[in-house]
Amino acid sequence: MEDRAFPTLVTATRIWARIGFLSFGGPAGQIALMHRILVEEQRWLGERRFLHALNYCMLLPGPEAMQLAVYIGWLMHRTLGGIIAGVLFVLPGVVAIMTLSWVYALYGNVGPVEALFFGLKAAVLAIVVQAVIRIGSRALKNGAMVAIAAASLVAIFGFAVPFPLIILMAGVIGFFGARAGLPAFHGGGGHGKVGKVQVDDADTLLGEESPDHTQVNRGWAFRISAVFLVLWLVPIALLFAVFGPANVFAQIAGFFSVMAVVTFGGAYAVLAYVAQEAVQNYGWLAPGEMLDGLGMAETTPGPLIMVTQFVGFMGAFRDAGGLSPLMAGTLGGLLTTWVTFTPCFLWIFLGAPFIERLRDNKVLTAALTAITAAVVGVIMNLAVWFGLHVVFDEVQTITSFGLDLDVPVWPSINLAAAALVVAALVAVFRFRVGPVTVLAGCAIAGLVLHFGGMP
Repeated sequence: MEDRAFPTLVTATRIWARIGFLSFGGPAGQIALMHRILVEEQRWLGERRFLHALNYCMLLPGPEAMQLAVYIGWLMHRTLGGIIAGVLFVLPGVVAIMTLSWVYALYGNVGPVEALFFGLKAAVLAIVVQAVIRIGSRALKNGAMVAIAAASLVAIFGFAVPFPLIILMAGVIGFFGARAGLPAFHGGGGHGKVGKVQVDDADTLLGEESPDHTQVNRGWAFRISAVFLVLWLVPIALLFAVFGPANVFAQIAGFFSVMAVVTFGGAYAVLAYVAQEAVQNYGWLAPGEMLDGLGMAETTPGPLIMVTQFVGFMGAFRDAGGLSPLMAGTLGGLLTTWVTFTPCFLWIFLGAPFIERLRDNKVLTAALTAITAAVVGVIMNLAVWFGLHVVFDEVQTITSFGLDLDVPVWPSINLAAAALVVAALVAVFRFRVGPVTVLAGCAIAGLVLHFGGMP
């Protein structure tokens, strides 16, 4: 490799800002973007090290693309580099989702805005179905994995089993399946090659050797863990102590902190959990509004999990207490973002120096494989749940013999919504139209239907 200067922190900051503003398209698109810029263009690190970091991030709860950015930032410029990379990866999304949340809260019931989100719902449903098929084709390699996926779908859709319990049980099955030496649990859930251009580690700035600061230092690991635990947990404890567990801000902090620990499997699996809790249990927003939030996240930069900021905003907006609704919503959204993403830094800074041990552990890899299979069933539940609430104006719940099942009221079918969903599915699967184009097309279609006088 030609002699190249190691990037300064200022140079790296500019590159991370560029990645943050361009990070559309969900985790797959964001990972591909980072590979193109950091591996192919900048040659900071090579293919093997990139995949090494990515497969480790897949073992963690939370958004793997954002955590990969933190990991590479730490690899290049220590702790400060990791913090800068992570903050810049999510900051554009924070600003965009907050702005759209204000617009939604103020003008969401205005005809054109409502029509815009009506169209977005159809596109979002098609994109979620595409995610089910894409993840399923990678994860369901044998009968055991298919059975785990099917069982998780039945458990969450038919019996309302909590998402964390499903993930825990899948991990236990994978763990003991590997311990028993069952062939179905061999192999991993990691990524293969990411980009078209494959770069050797030896031809990069980091080279093949690990920097000195990446060596295991237990004292540093405990200190950095203590700092981020304080930043994460102390605000939650204060909210519970001062306002009590019934306060909306305490509920937001507690719920999304639990989510940050148990949400393996990416943004769509997170959404299934959030929909189950925020819509059905807490009543922070309606099913259609959950889809509106996902439409926002799909069309703005940053992790798809940023939709949780919209959920926190709407929950606090509608239970403002002595604050103005917009002020409460803003604080609720920012609180959600804080407790969702602060643990991501903790996982990376604590675990990255031990990455080799984790990556080589076949039992942990098998647990991840089973969890990924379960996530397919969870996302399938999300697709069905969204589909019911997009296509039908009324849905009823059947509760008997342990069942907790949503079924459509057939006379309430919305033909315009159904037609848009079919069009979006055809665009995605037949013509392979990209997600941003599908979202824009469906949004325009919603406006056309509105101004054409259709309900």
